[in-house]
Amino acid sequence: LIPLKVYFKGGKVKITLALAKGKRKYDKRETIRRRDEKRELDRERKNY
Repeated sequence: LIPLKVYFKGGKVKITLALAKGKRKYDKRETIRRRDEKRELDRERKNY
């Protein structure tokens, strides 16, 4: 559960929640690979 909004209404606190699901292991590996590739490209552009 992830709180999205917290607000007061009629003297009570109301919270809007979201239900989230974690990434699978293969999704995490792909995200890390893409991030590393982007980082390397940015580094090469900076040094070029």
